[in-house]
Amino acid sequence: MDIPTSTVHSFRPPAPSPRQTPPSALQMVRIVYRNPLELWGEPSYNEPWISITGGVGGPLIIANDPGLIRYVLVENARNYKMARVRQKILRPILHDGLLTAEGEVWKRSRKAMAPVFTPRHIAGFAGSMLQQSELFADRYEDKVGEVVDISRDMTMLTFDILADTLFSGEIAGDPEDFSAQVDRLFETMGRVDPLDLLGAPDWLPRFTRILGRKSLAYFRNLVAETMRMRQQKLDSGAEVPEDFLTLLLRAQGPDGLSRAEIEDNIITFIGAGHETTARALGWTLYCLANLPAEREKVEQEIDRVLTSNRPPVEWLDAMPLTRASFEEALRLYPPAPSINREAIEDDSFADLKIKRGTQVLVMPWTVHRHRKLWDDPEAFRPSRFYPENREEIGRFQYLPFGAGPRVCIGASFAMQEAMIALAVLMSRYRFELVPETRPWPVQKLTTQPEGGLPMRVTRR
Repeated sequence: MDIPTSTVHSFRPPAPSPRQTPPSALQMVRIVYRNPLELWGEPSYNEPWISITGGVGGPLIIANDPGLIRYVLVENARNYKMARVRQKILRPILHDGLLTAEGEVWKRSRKAMAPVFTPRHIAGFAGSMLQQSELFADRYEDKVGEVVDISRDMTMLTFDILADTLFSGEIAGDPEDFSAQVDRLFETMGRVDPLDLLGAPDWLPRFTRILGRKSLAYFRNLVAETMRMRQQKLDSGAEVPEDFLTLLLRAQGPDGLSRAEIEDNIITFIGAGHETTARALGWTLYCLANLPAEREKVEQEIDRVLTSNRPPVEWLDAMPLTRASFEEALRLYPPAPSINREAIEDDSFADLKIKRGTQVLVMPWTVHRHRKLWDDPEAFRPSRFYPENREEIGRFQYLPFGAGPRVCIGASFAMQEAMIALAVLMSRYRFELVPETRPWPVQKLTTQPEGGLPMRVTRR
């Protein structure tokens, strides 16, 4: 599929059209199970908020207004806990990992991990990120001219980076098996189970969890073996790397983390920590392939930076156009497309009444495409994020990493990782569209391309 550069100046990547009529209760259950991104109607892309008092799942507020989002996630965050439906999806997988823990357990985990994600530590990862990206790019030398699934490949690349930076390459198991098991886990337990949506009692077996048991057992066993190997080194007095894994194991104790909490947090980072960045990288390469004029600008910028011999830790600031393309892909395809909260006590914002137990749903998917917040929101337009335009984007209208106390702890890690990976790959290759490149965004914890991202690898 060759697209002449001179004729392509805009691109609207695939996305569900807003529903024109509300779905019935049965339709809603089916849509939420199949693909929640297809649920949202015109009001979700036009109104500041939508309040639903009845229906499946109980009272619900869909929050699009940046002021309301700031209020729920920051100003009065203490009144909003993790929503029940979200916890019923994630807790069976992550237990008390950082994404699902609450209260004192969450505070202990956040405190234990914070030293790894300081600016100084993240800067120290740049060399490893570069090395793993170059090693991964070398694999494409034998695939030039072939069609590969970029979505799957980016998952493998970010796993390699995660394993080397946070675990010093000492994760048990085979990366190929890992990738397949991630897909299986998200395909099964990563969906909203209809019984959870309908409020069925917890003792009723969930079909999605039954299907995902084998994959979940794989991850639990992998993490247990990874911990065992490192603990054996620590106990023997052998030299060990002072990485994320060692930090967590040394945090074990009465005033720190329990053994189970350490395992849960390792699963969180191994199973989900790389997945969000992988999806964003894939969508970025896909969008740029559809807008060759913008891709050429990014390639020229990457070439200038790489030939200047600047260290990789400086690439994030040195490549504003590359960063803008990645951030625009994050806007259109936020890896975490929903943020779910539940009101602990009655509350209000402006003239909106929020009753105790109300589910408050902040959807980066709809906020990022809201017609009152963005100009031509369906279009892939990296110029929105050029340095001269960034001040026009409000903090709470762009939420790829969330906001407030529970903002993603690895946001800076992910941004540095993405710039290094894109620079290495795009300095050597182009990823071209083929007739089979017809992705459709589907929400399975992350925003995934159904059908993958088949693209042809060519040398620049």
